[in-house]
Amino acid sequence: MSTNSLKASTDRGRAGDKIFSGVSLAAGVLIPVTLFSVAMFLVVQAPPVFPADPETVTGGKGFAAYIFPIVVGTIIAAAIALLIATPVGILVALFISHYAPRRLARIFGYVVDLLAAIPSVIYGAWGYLVLAPQLSGIYTWLAENLGWIPLFEGPASQTGKTILTAGIVLAVMVIPIITSLSREIFLQTPNLHEEAALAMGATRWEMVRMAVLPFARPGIVSATMLGLGRALGETMAVALVLSPGVLSPSLIRSGNQTIAAEIALNFPEAFGPRLSELIAAGLVLFVITLIVNMIARIIISRHKEFSGAN
Repeated sequence: MSTNSLKASTDRGRAGDKIFSGVSLAAGVLIPVTLFSVAMFLVVQAPPVFPADPETVTGGKGFAAYIFPIVVGTIIAAAIALLIATPVGILVALFISHYAPRRLARIFGYVVDLLAAIPSVIYGAWGYLVLAPQLSGIYTWLAENLGWIPLFEGPASQTGKTILTAGIVLAVMVIPIITSLSREIFLQTPNLHEEAALAMGATRWEMVRMAVLPFARPGIVSATMLGLGRALGETMAVALVLSPGVLSPSLIRSGNQTIAAEIALNFPEAFGPRLSELIAAGLVLFVITLIVNMIARIIISRHKEFSGAN
C-alpha cells in the first residue's frame, strides 16, 4: 500500500471517529435534556394547584388530601408486584442459567422475552376478564375466614377488581423484566468462581449461593428497581383491573387508586384547575421514581466492589 493510500485511509478513519464521537455525545446529551424538559414542564405547570382554595380541589379538602390516597395506592400496588415478582423472577432466571438443559433453557429464554414484549393493555384485559372473576371467590373466603386481619377485612369485592388483583397483574408484567436481566447477569459469573466452589465439594445450590448470587447482587438490585419503575408507572393494566374508590387498608375491597391510572383516566377531559391537579400528581410520581432510583444507586454502589476481578 502506497503512502498516499495509507494517509487517505487514516484520514477517513479519523473522520469516522469524529462522526461517531459526535453522534454518541449527542445521544448522551439527549437523555439529561429530555429529563430536564419533563421536570421543567411538571414544575412550571403544577404549582397553581398548591396555593389553590381547598374547596376547588377534587374532594374539597386540598391537594394533600387528594394526592395522599393515590400515592398510598401506588406504593401498595408496586409493593405487591415486587413481593411476588422478585423471588419468582430470580428463581426462573437461576433455572434458565444454571439448572435447565441448554435446549430447554433457550426455549424458556425466548418465552420470557416474548412475555416482556406483550403490551400492557393485553395484561389488563386478561386481568379484567380472566383473573379478577377467578379471584372473587378467593377474596370472599379470605374475608370470611381471615377478616380479622386488616389486609383481608371485608366486605370482599364481588368483581375481583381490587388493589391485590392489580398487584398480581403488575407482578406478571414485571417478572419477565427481572428474569431477563437476572439471567444475563447470572451467565456473566466467572467460571473460575463456579468451578472453585464445585471443586471444594459444594453442591450446585451451594455454588449458586456462594458464587453466583454475591456476584450478581448489584445486577439483581438494578433489575428489581427497573421492575419497580414499570410497576409505579403502569397505567392501562391498572386502569382496567382496579375499581377506583376510597383508600382502604384491605387488599380485597373495591377501592384504592394509583397515580398513573388516575392521570390516564382523567387527563383527556381535564382542564383548568383539574388539569393542574393531574400534572401535580405526575410531579409527585416523578419525585417518587427519582427517589427510588437514587436509593437503588446507593445500594448498588455499596456492593460494586465485588466483581469478577476480585
